[in-house]
Amino acid sequence: MKIVLITVFIIFAPYLTVTNANTVTDTINIFNTPLQINIEPSFKFQFTTKPSGNTVEAFYDRISATNYQPLIETIQDYKAEQQLNDWLFYQTVRAVAERISPKKENYLRYTLFKWFLLNKSGYDARLASRDEQIIMYVRTNDDISDLPFFNLGNDIFICLNHHDYNELFKINEPYSLINFEIPEAKNAFSYKITNMPTLKADKYEEKKVAFNYKGKTYKFNLQINQDINTLFKNYPIVDFETYFNIPMSERTYQSLIPQLVEKVKNLSIEKGVDYLMRFTRKAFLYEDDWITFGKEKRFSPEATLSAEASDCDDRVALFFYLVKEIYNLPMITLRYPTHVTMAIQFDKPIGQSIFYEGQYFTVCEPTPQAENLNIGQLSKQHKDQLYEVVYHYVP
Repeated sequence: MKIVLITVFIIFAPYLTVTNANTVTDTINIFNTPLQINIEPSFKFQFTTKPSGNTVEAFYDRISATNYQPLIETIQDYKAEQQLNDWLFYQTVRAVAERISPKKENYLRYTLFKWFLLNKSGYDARLASRDEQIIMYVRTNDDISDLPFFNLGNDIFICLNHHDYNELFKINEPYSLINFEIPEAKNAFSYKITNMPTLKADKYEEKKVAFNYKGKTYKFNLQINQDINTLFKNYPIVDFETYFNIPMSERTYQSLIPQLVEKVKNLSIEKGVDYLMRFTRKAFLYEDDWITFGKEKRFSPEATLSAEASDCDDRVALFFYLVKEIYNLPMITLRYPTHVTMAIQFDKPIGQSIFYEGQYFTVCEPTPQAENLNIGQLSKQHKDQLYEVVYHYVP
């Protein structure tokens, strides 16, 4: 990770005026359960200024003088009701800030609303500026490998909005920390997702996939919700354990897992895993992330199902999820210089196995290779390459 340098901020005088309006009740449909918020007229004010310490202080004082507490309680209650982990709660905060102060109308004001809502919800979010840019960071203990960050003492703050500036964001040039702290902001932000709320029913579409196994074609009609792509559009590269274990939405899960359970119920565990391995390998188009996105990107298991194409990281995540849900076997993830694959612990090792922490794990390749690999076979390309175990799953 590259460190964004922190320098002394420059102060500009802000200009604020209040407009008159009535309180508006707005409905936000992020998930299947709508979120209703009351937008106070005092939230609507002009904000013509540049990002700075004075700007942030003036904004904070202005919003603090409003009846903002019911809004904070509303979004926190919604978080609890929907069991939202931090990343999905942040998507809620983004949507609320957009309704109060649209991004295209005034990006600075929109970002400050996000910052205020996060902090008042208990998260330690900070701001930095450079020229006309306002950058928001949040304190985290997670291992994030593709986002700008800075250190403050022993704490790490990860950037949440650099993508809004695209190439205008200067990762190697210093941004000035706006040293403004809020008493409620005590918690670190986590990217781990352990619960997927019910997604909007009208956003589900049927996706037909098929693959050939031992001379027979198997077809599946998956229920795919394209909101998954929106919710995880800017999700960073997290550690393997985190993104492997992102759960599927219930409707997508029910459209796939019970069918797979039925297909493998009369097979031995080894043959059942082979079936899942070939399903993951053959039922989806392959494309390298650098060709699709111009960078590395890791899909959750559900995002892999919905994607037009996916690469080895994504296949391993999906394969891991299927094996865990159906057989719950011990597994290790192997990372080679340009490839990621999986090895599974059976009662007895098969073919090419990896000895790790006193146990044998059989290599199972879920990504298309030049050879038609069986369980216990590693491609010629990777046989002589060094690898590291990047995740060990113990049921």
